[in-house]
Amino acid sequence: MPDLSHSLLVLATALAILATWRFWPMVGYPFTALSVRASWRKVALGCGLTKKRARWAFTLTPGALVSTGTVKVRRRFRRIAVDTTPWMRFPLPTRHGWRVTVHLLEGQIPDDYAQVAERLAHSWGVHAVRVSSPRPGRVVLSAVIRDPLMRVDRLPPSEELLKVTVGRLETGAPWVIDFRTVPHWLSAGATQSGKSNLANALIVGLAPQLVALVGFDLKGGVEFTPYLPRLSALATTRTESVGLLDDLVTLMLNRMDLCRRTGARNIWQLPPAVRPVPVVVLVDELAELYLMADRSEKDEVAHTSTTLLRVARLGRAFGIYLFCCGQRIGSDLGPGVTALRAQCSGRICHRVNDPETATMTLGDLDPAALVSARAIPAETPGVAIVASQDGQWYRARSFHVSEATAEHAAWMYADLTPSWAEITAHTPATEFDLADLDELLTA
Repeated sequence: MPDLSHSLLVLATALAILATWRFWPMVGYPFTALSVRASWRKVALGCGLTKKRARWAFTLTPGALVSTGTVKVRRRFRRIAVDTTPWMRFPLPTRHGWRVTVHLLEGQIPDDYAQVAERLAHSWGVHAVRVSSPRPGRVVLSAVIRDPLMRVDRLPPSEELLKVTVGRLETGAPWVIDFRTVPHWLSAGATQSGKSNLANALIVGLAPQLVALVGFDLKGGVEFTPYLPRLSALATTRTESVGLLDDLVTLMLNRMDLCRRTGARNIWQLPPAVRPVPVVVLVDELAELYLMADRSEKDEVAHTSTTLLRVARLGRAFGIYLFCCGQRIGSDLGPGVTALRAQCSGRICHRVNDPETATMTLGDLDPAALVSARAIPAETPGVAIVASQDGQWYRARSFHVSEATAEHAAWMYADLTPSWAEITAHTPATEFDLADLDELLTA
């Protein structure tokens, strides 16, 4: 009988835990919400989120000493300092936790809550607390009970052009790379951090779409050569990269002329019958385009840097999008890298080996994102800090996409690969030259 009761107790506990996670909004949330609401005053006081305010109140104050030797206590109405707690609304459930809106006290800013986010997480016993401010005077505390990135299941692919679902955000929402919204991306990550896996996910997502894929593989082609059936062009050395970048600039000038003659501001305002195919440029090992072994390579590096920057500055309107990857991206590579970073509004930082790369990728966005990027452990490949189109940064994790899967997708959709000769040949002769482009860039 004791064994039976013990087994029933274990079974009941397991069912309770399962119900709590499986049916979180119905079972776990009500108790958690009441606990958070009831403990808010103590938590706010412990995290230093309260403010001293003067209040009128009756207090007991010592009076005269009576003949018996006791102190006569009397009540007195006076102003005293009390701790005022920010007003908290009732927590609302989310897929992986809950969120609650807090009204700021006078003199408080959202950063006051962001600095104590880790204290709040430990006080409530949750995995993490994120702080956002939807409007002045309010902050939203979003608590995640468990890490949703420990296991990332594949989501349905996006059917929209130039939009790829590559993973999941820490909020549970899909991680989407949308080149129409964010045209240029900069991705940094050390070896085995998930950087190549993300490139594989992009290739798998873009392969069935009517786009041209152009690769720059400065590892001698070992990364992108297996995907050659779906690539319209591939450069594996810096010399080849110079020629391919010149082709991209010429292509951009031709499309610029086409838009000007038809009165369109970009290719998406052109009629579908004459609209050129979008081009997504994948650059692996970005630093190799900027490194110099000796002074004889100086002119080649300068030309490469200038040409790539031209594509980044003007390519969006004419359907040319960049996705640049690298293990080591630092300001020591020259001003060209810093200028290119300024044009890449999409940032992805995997685990890196040096703080300079993380600073180059995320340092100009949010210091908290930089701290979170440096804390990515080595045993979680694919996890990255993402700064995207909504102005926020998130922890995210990409789907595991093997090289075999990406290679299979490249061969399956090889018939959709537009020829690079056709792309460059079927554009009208341009009236621009590089001098006109320089004038346009400096205008």
